Amino acid sequence: MTVPQFHPIRRSSPGRLARQRWGSGQAIQQADTADRPRTVDVVTGETAAVDWVAEPLGIDVGSLVVFRSRRFLVEDRPVQLASSYLPVDLARRTPIMHTDAGPGGIYARLAENGHAPATFTEYLRARMPVPEETDRLDLPEGTPVVEITRHAFDDSHRCVEVNRMVLDGSAYLLDYTFSA
Repeated sequence: MTVPQFHPIRRSSPGRLARQRWGSGQAIQQADTADRPRTVDVVTGETAAVDWVAEPLGIDVGSLVVFRSRRFLVEDRPVQLASSYLPVDLARRTPIMHTDAGPGGIYARLAENGHAPATFTEYLRARMPVPEETDRLDLPEGTPVVEITRHAFDDSHRCVEVNRMVLDGSAYLLDYTFSA
């Protein structure tokens, strides 16, 4: 019996975050997976901000933020965990708090509220997963993860989202193309 080979997901930046993508109603994940079968489990709500969320958002630790927690599966394989944290004044009582935020996702909703992301900063590090990540991503022993923390800023340089992603290190090829 032949086991189908899982082809790495090519995560191409910065193009995947381009305004024309989410501004035209496309999902950012579509840039990575194209037509491969993809599902996402989403949980939303409000929570107290921890230090690495509060600092870039310019709020006090413990202040409420809106969160969107997702687990992405591609071809029925768990490949990514992602949690976004947004200021309550931008996200509370908006479609951002729905499991389906609508065409273009949360960036399109922020744009509708006058806070479209204009710049992004991503911080990457490779590490070994914690037990919860191993379980949720169904990782074989010894598989590293790539942790990416993204800050999205609007035109006024306000941080409008902090997103921490944990990627199965064996499932992704990270591709960065930019001008010199």
